[in-house]
Amino acid sequence: MPSRNEIDPRRLVGVHAERITNVSSTDYPGHYHGEDHSWNLTTFQKNLKVSVQRLSQRSIDFDLVGVDASIANAFRRILMAEVPTIAIEHVYVWDNTSVIQDEVLAHRLGLVPLNIDPARMNMRRTDDEFTDRNTLVFKLSLLCERNNNAPKGSTKPSELYNNHELLSSHLEWVPAGEQSDVFADRPPAPTNPNIVLAKLRPGQAVDMELHAVKGVGKDHAKFSPVATASYRLLPHIKIIKPIPPHLAEKFQKCFAPGVVNVDPRTKQVSIDKYHVRKDTVSREVLRHPEFTDMVELSRVRDHFLFNIESEGPYSPERLLLEAIQIMREKISVLRKAADALLIGDSSDGSDAQMAEV
Repeated sequence: MPSRNEIDPRRLVGVHAERITNVSSTDYPGHYHGEDHSWNLTTFQKNLKVSVQRLSQRSIDFDLVGVDASIANAFRRILMAEVPTIAIEHVYVWDNTSVIQDEVLAHRLGLVPLNIDPARMNMRRTDDEFTDRNTLVFKLSLLCERNNNAPKGSTKPSELYNNHELLSSHLEWVPAGEQSDVFADRPPAPTNPNIVLAKLRPGQAVDMELHAVKGVGKDHAKFSPVATASYRLLPHIKIIKPIPPHLAEKFQKCFAPGVVNVDPRTKQVSIDKYHVRKDTVSREVLRHPEFTDMVELSRVRDHFLFNIESEGPYSPERLLLEAIQIMREKISVLRKAADALLIGDSSDGSDAQMAEV
């Protein structure tokens, strides 16, 4: 058995010069003789850990420990494709004399992230009418004119023209129905007011009406609430033989900065237990014959280092909670479907119908 500070070798995915070993997990019943690895809620709760490593206004790094890769990947996919947001879906162009075609400008407008909490809006289905509960309306109207008071000899468009750029801040929300009360604390607007949508010159104008609706990323990427949601496995580096002092600095340079510590006096080499997460497991150290039998590289199979960048109304720390809620809803649907099958099998033997949710 490994000591308290060591990682169980069964949890490690071996990383070698030309191959990867121990990829599949083995913690299931019947794999090890005399050991019971059937799923147990108490054991799962004991091993499950979520710890935030870094949090900013737009991104979060956290560790998810004690789950299978299928669960971690499900969270990642849900974050990108099934957590709902609000985005511009319909664009009605009354006037557009800019150099950007109507279709291209409409596409750019759809990709502008909005600060609207999706929980306050209903999902609009294809046949539903537009209402104040499922649609938000914006106006976009701008005319570029020459600045008669521009400095003599200036070549800067910002000085020569008025409204020389069409920005996301020019989107004007038009409340309808009860929306003024619903969004009184936070009027709908782009999360970033400085997104350049088009460049205008004197005489060019844009006049549009925009309808924003609730959607999910699997229908269109503009509804994805994240700029990126990714994870990687925690690197594990084990020194199995002492590194000779004259090779200490060479060994250190084989890894990302901060991963390997070298004592300035004795030249003794050690692995930083926290900053080891910075390593990319490039296997550079295995290119040098003198180090091949001195170090073992691996990754911890059930320790996931998540990075999520929010690009919408959600704070970064809220995104995982939203993904968990959606997964719980999926499990509920599956459970009802399974119950329906059981009821069907125990009745007249006819085909079971999917339970309604």
